[in-house]
Amino acid sequence: MSSQVSKAARRITHELHGVVVSSGLMQKTVKVRVGGQKWNKVVNKWFADPKTYLVHDPNSSLRTGDVVSIVPGWPTSQHKRHVVKHIIAPFGIPIEERPPVPTLEERIAEREAKKTAKDERRAARRRDEEQQRTEEKMLERTRSQARREAWEEAHQQKA
Repeated sequence: MSSQVSKAARRITHELHGVVVSSGLMQKTVKVRVGGQKWNKVVNKWFADPKTYLVHDPNSSLRTGDVVSIVPGWPTSQHKRHVVKHIIAPFGIPIEERPPVPTLEERIAEREAKKTAKDERRAARRRDEEQQRTEEKMLERTRSQARREAWEEAHQQKA
Protein backbone atom coordinates (compact mmCIF):
# COMPACT_ATOMS: atom_id res chain seq x y z
CA MET A 1 0.00 0.00 0.00
CA SER A 2 2.62 2.52 -0.91
CA SER A 3 0.49 4.45 -3.35
CA GLN A 4 0.47 8.22 -3.58
CA VAL A 5 -2.93 8.39 -1.89
CA SER A 6 -1.81 6.46 1.17
CA LYS A 7 1.41 8.47 1.44
CA ALA A 8 -0.49 11.75 1.21
CA ALA A 9 -3.09 10.60 3.72
CA ARG A 10 -0.41 9.78 6.28
CA ARG A 11 1.10 13.26 5.98
CA ILE A 12 -1.61 14.77 8.19
CA THR A 13 -0.15 17.74 9.97
CA HIS A 14 -2.96 19.25 11.99
CA GLU A 15 -5.83 17.74 13.85
CA LEU A 16 -8.73 19.95 14.88
CA HIS A 17 -11.16 19.45 17.76
CA GLY A 18 -14.69 20.74 17.52
CA VAL A 19 -18.35 20.27 18.34
CA VAL A 20 -20.89 18.84 15.90
CA VAL A 21 -23.49 21.58 15.41
CA SER A 22 -25.53 19.95 12.65
CA SER A 23 -26.00 16.28 11.81
CA GLY A 24 -28.62 14.18 10.09
CA LEU A 25 -29.55 16.85 7.54
CA MET A 26 -27.08 15.68 4.89
CA GLN A 27 -26.07 12.11 4.14
CA LYS A 28 -22.63 11.22 5.52
CA THR A 29 -21.93 14.88 6.32
CA VAL A 30 -21.87 16.85 9.56
CA LYS A 31 -21.08 20.47 10.33
CA VAL A 32 -18.39 20.93 12.99
CA ARG A 33 -17.60 24.21 14.77
CA VAL A 34 -13.93 24.58 15.68
CA GLY A 35 -13.01 27.27 18.16
CA GLY A 36 -10.47 29.95 17.40
CA GLN A 37 -9.39 33.41 18.39
CA LYS A 38 -8.59 36.56 16.44
CA TRP A 39 -6.57 39.53 17.64
CA ASN A 40 -8.11 42.97 17.21
CA LYS A 41 -5.37 45.61 16.94
CA VAL A 42 -7.65 48.56 17.63
CA VAL A 43 -9.03 47.26 20.91
CA ASN A 44 -5.92 45.19 21.76
CA LYS A 45 -8.03 42.22 22.65
CA TRP A 46 -8.59 38.61 21.55
CA PHE A 47 -12.06 37.82 20.23
CA ALA A 48 -13.67 34.45 19.63
CA ASP A 49 -13.53 33.50 15.95
CA PRO A 50 -15.06 30.05 15.48
CA LYS A 51 -14.91 28.36 12.08
CA THR A 52 -17.32 25.75 10.76
CA TYR A 53 -16.28 22.87 8.55
CA LEU A 54 -18.34 20.39 6.59
CA VAL A 55 -16.89 17.04 7.60
CA HIS A 56 -17.23 13.62 5.97
CA ASP A 57 -18.82 11.05 8.32
CA PRO A 58 -18.64 7.77 6.34
CA ASN A 59 -20.89 5.67 8.61
CA SER A 60 -23.17 8.48 9.85
CA SER A 61 -22.08 7.76 13.41
CA LEU A 62 -22.07 11.35 14.73
CA ARG A 63 -24.88 13.17 16.53
CA THR A 64 -25.37 16.86 17.28
CA GLY A 65 -23.38 17.82 20.38
CA ASP A 66 -20.56 15.29 19.99
CA VAL A 67 -17.03 16.54 20.55
CA VAL A 68 -14.93 15.14 17.70
CA SER A 69 -11.46 15.19 16.27
CA ILE A 70 -11.24 15.99 12.54
CA VAL A 71 -8.33 15.83 10.14
CA PRO A 72 -7.89 17.14 6.61
CA GLY A 73 -8.42 14.56 3.91
CA TRP A 74 -8.92 14.39 0.16
CA PRO A 75 -11.85 16.36 -1.28
CA THR A 76 -15.06 14.39 -0.86
CA SER A 77 -17.32 17.00 -2.42
CA GLN A 78 -17.23 20.67 -3.33
CA HIS A 79 -17.05 21.90 0.28
CA LYS A 80 -16.02 18.81 2.27
CA ARG A 81 -12.27 18.64 2.85
CA HIS A 82 -12.12 17.08 6.33
CA VAL A 83 -12.95 13.67 7.74
CA VAL A 84 -13.77 12.45 11.26
CA LYS A 85 -10.80 10.88 13.03
CA HIS A 86 -12.55 9.81 16.25
CA ILE A 87 -15.20 10.81 18.76
CA ILE A 88 -13.70 12.47 21.84
CA ALA A 89 -16.89 12.87 23.90
CA PRO A 90 -20.23 11.49 22.72
CA PHE A 91 -23.46 13.34 23.41
CA GLY A 92 -26.57 11.26 24.07
CA ILE A 93 -26.22 7.78 22.60
CA PRO A 94 -23.07 5.93 23.77
CA ILE A 95 -20.31 5.18 21.25
CA GLU A 96 -20.85 1.40 21.59
CA GLU A 97 -24.39 1.69 20.18
CA ARG A 98 -23.31 3.69 17.10
CA PRO A 99 -21.64 2.55 13.88
CA PRO A 100 -17.84 2.68 14.24
CA VAL A 101 -15.80 5.55 12.83
CA PRO A 102 -13.43 4.07 10.20
CA THR A 103 -9.70 4.31 10.81
CA LEU A 104 -7.22 5.90 8.41
CA GLU A 105 -6.19 2.51 7.03
CA GLU A 106 -9.83 1.54 6.42
CA ARG A 107 -10.50 4.83 4.63
CA ILE A 108 -7.40 4.41 2.46
CA ALA A 109 -8.33 0.80 1.65
CA GLU A 110 -11.86 1.84 0.70
CA ARG A 111 -10.55 4.64 -1.52
CA GLU A 112 -8.07 2.29 -3.21
CA ALA A 113 -10.82 -0.28 -3.80
CA LYS A 114 -13.08 2.35 -5.38
CA LYS A 115 -10.20 3.60 -7.52
CA THR A 116 -9.29 0.13 -8.81
CA ALA A 117 -12.96 -0.63 -9.54
CA LYS A 118 -13.23 2.63 -11.48
CA ASP A 119 -10.03 1.88 -13.40
CA GLU A 120 -11.33 -1.58 -14.29
CA ARG A 121 -14.64 -0.14 -15.52
CA ARG A 122 -12.78 2.45 -17.58
CA ALA A 123 -10.49 -0.19 -19.11
CA ALA A 124 -13.48 -2.42 -19.96
CA ARG A 125 -15.31 0.51 -21.56
CA ARG A 126 -12.24 1.41 -23.62
CA ARG A 127 -11.85 -2.22 -24.77
CA ASP A 128 -15.51 -2.30 -25.80
CA GLU A 129 -15.18 1.00 -27.69
CA GLU A 130 -12.03 -0.23 -29.46
CA GLN A 131 -13.74 -3.48 -30.40
CA GLN A 132 -16.75 -1.57 -31.72
CA ARG A 133 -14.46 0.68 -33.80
CA THR A 134 -12.67 -2.30 -35.32
CA GLU A 135 -15.99 -3.96 -36.14
CA GLU A 136 -17.19 -0.74 -37.82
CA LYS A 137 -13.94 -0.55 -39.81
CA MET A 138 -14.34 -4.15 -40.96
CA LEU A 139 -17.96 -3.50 -41.95
CA GLU A 140 -16.93 -0.36 -43.87
CA ARG A 141 -14.18 -2.33 -45.64
CA THR A 142 -16.59 -5.03 -46.74
CA ARG A 143 -19.05 -2.41 -47.98
CA SER A 144 -16.39 -0.56 -49.95
CA GLN A 145 -15.11 -3.83 -51.37
CA ALA A 146 -18.63 -4.81 -52.43
CA ARG A 147 -19.11 -1.38 -54.10
CA ARG A 148 -15.77 -1.73 -55.87
CA GLU A 149 -16.66 -5.20 -57.15
CA ALA A 150 -20.07 -3.97 -58.33
CA TRP A 151 -18.43 -1.04 -60.13
CA GLU A 152 -15.83 -3.28 -61.81
CA GLU A 153 -18.57 -5.71 -62.87
CA ALA A 154 -20.63 -2.88 -64.34
CA HIS A 155 -17.61 -1.60 -66.32
CA GLN A 156 -16.82 -5.08 -67.62
CA GLN A 157 -20.39 -5.48 -68.91
CA LYS A 158 -20.17 -2.12 -70.76
CA ALA A 159 -16.89 -3.06 -72.41
